Amino acid sequence: MFQFDTLSLVFVALIVLGSVPNLFYSFGYLPHIERKWHYLIHYFAFILSMLGVVTAGNAMMFLFFWELMSLTSWQLILTEVKEKRTIDAARFYFFMTHFGFVFLLLFFLIVTDGDLEMGFAQMRGIAHAFAYPTLLFFFLILGFLSKAGAVPLHVWLPYAHPAAPSPVSALMSGVMLKVAIYGIFRFLFDVLYPWPLEWGVLILVIGALSSLIGVLYALSEHDIKALLANHSIENIGIILIGFGMGMIFDALGLKVLSSFAFIAALFHTFNHMSFKSLLFMGAGSVLHETHTKNIESYGGLVKSMPITALTFLLASVSISALPPTNGFLSEWMIFQSMLGSSHIDNMSLKLAIPFAVFALALTGGLAIACFVKAYGITFLGLHRSANAKHAKEVNKRMQTGMLLMAGVVFSLMLFAPWYISHFDAALFSLGHASVYDTIFPDGVWRIHSVAVHGGVVSPLVLLLALVGVTGALWYGYKALRVKERIHRTWACGYRTGARTQYSATGFAGPIRRFFNWLYRPNEHFEKRTLAGHATKFDRSHYAVHVKPLFETALYTNAARLANGISYWVYRLAHFEQTRYAAMIFNLMLLVLFSFRIFAHAFSWATFALESVVMIISIKVLIIGDKK
Repeated sequence: MFQFDTLSLVFVALIVLGSVPNLFYSFGYLPHIERKWHYLIHYFAFILSMLGVVTAGNAMMFLFFWELMSLTSWQLILTEVKEKRTIDAARFYFFMTHFGFVFLLLFFLIVTDGDLEMGFAQMRGIAHAFAYPTLLFFFLILGFLSKAGAVPLHVWLPYAHPAAPSPVSALMSGVMLKVAIYGIFRFLFDVLYPWPLEWGVLILVIGALSSLIGVLYALSEHDIKALLANHSIENIGIILIGFGMGMIFDALGLKVLSSFAFIAALFHTFNHMSFKSLLFMGAGSVLHETHTKNIESYGGLVKSMPITALTFLLASVSISALPPTNGFLSEWMIFQSMLGSSHIDNMSLKLAIPFAVFALALTGGLAIACFVKAYGITFLGLHRSANAKHAKEVNKRMQTGMLLMAGVVFSLMLFAPWYISHFDAALFSLGHASVYDTIFPDGVWRIHSVAVHGGVVSPLVLLLALVGVTGALWYGYKALRVKERIHRTWACGYRTGARTQYSATGFAGPIRRFFNWLYRPNEHFEKRTLAGHATKFDRSHYAVHVKPLFETALYTNAARLANGISYWVYRLAHFEQTRYAAMIFNLMLLVLFSFRIFAHAFSWATFALESVVMIISIKVLIIGDKK
């Protein structure tokens, strides 16, 4: 019923590390929640359901806890229903999570032959005997990647995370998305192993697209929680890049490189849990004090909210992958895994891997720009609104939660070798080669790539050098008794004020214009003139609204098609009962024919005969004679 192998325990540790600081933060946030019992019941059920998913030992328990995790998180989004947007976001999340559940259910029904109490190890023989293993793979990734938020199944994240209470946003983005990563690890290794090269290439390309699209849409956001939600898409993409490289190397028989790439993916999974949870906590604290999610209404909060500003800065530096942070270490390992493929002579890989390298490199630069915007506009400069001016630091329990999560971020940086040893043990338990001694041949001071001409990095030396240089500069500043002079900021002859500062819209403007083909923004400019003079105005307002490309092109059109089909079926059911019954009969024929194709050997002759029968039946019973 339950299992506690190394992989399960690694993800239990991830859930505990993400939940304990969140508990402190959540109880500090609780006085501001009206439906307290509703929140607490679903909050603890949500955490227990995630633990249940990663320790489930058979399909029945896995699906039970997976559905419980979905339903409790859905109810947590509905905790504070003050706007229609919250209900719409919850409905969208409910649809997407059950869209994925349908594919998971199909996967388990096939690989268990209907016996959902079967253990995972027993499913491998049935899966290998199945005629279409790639179909099982697609069921698996559609089920889990819809929960993880990978492109193109990512569209629910920018809606659900801003609508949920901030502690829930931290848990959903930091922890729940990683439970989906656990599912991919578990069933690709336990059920579908070994896999063909093409599966790894597909995961790699999905990861590269997710990382790039996530950070691009994050740059255009002014809602701080939606910005962070888009960065979750980006980081899930980075994890999938590492995972895809591990699958590619394994399919090619390069076991050492495969283990290294999988460890990098697991390491970034933990890193994203830590800094993204901390970022959502910081965003929640700012929202709690300013009562708005619009970055343009912040500014100057570093003085009134120093703990929030300091922890948010730490998380921003880490998610930007700046050395020597934990985010830098895991992304460095993923880069090294991709660079270790230079000797592979395969045309598809010669296209896919350079694209992934380009996407990850561009993502890193854009992430830095995005968090310069997010941190600078939020915490630096002058106050941009009255609420920001009167904001103060949050209560002690919320501060404790943020400081504990900052400790998790630091631990992943300082004790990276200890974490990597456990990731290596998890991969070894799944049948992969142990590479810990290859990564740390000289002790914990240096991390080595396992590639032939791989690089070396020393996070502890980088950290000590950074602390040493900073300490020396501070000592010199004090020893030399440098005089300070305070003067008003020079602004080209104009008086500096909140309205003359850089705005989030202006900061992201050059990048937005460069990627205008992707954003396709709706721009609005208004100005109030003085006495009708076009060149003289009292104030102006400029706003940009970007609608995600996938939502517009894919989901909106799919919704229109579904509405059209449902209206057609409604007309048949109410006004043309004979044709409606004929349609149901033909659907039954389609299901029976499809079952034969998937359950037994494929035959072109039988397929042609059944297709002819279906066409005749549809023509005679549904279409009929046109008059």
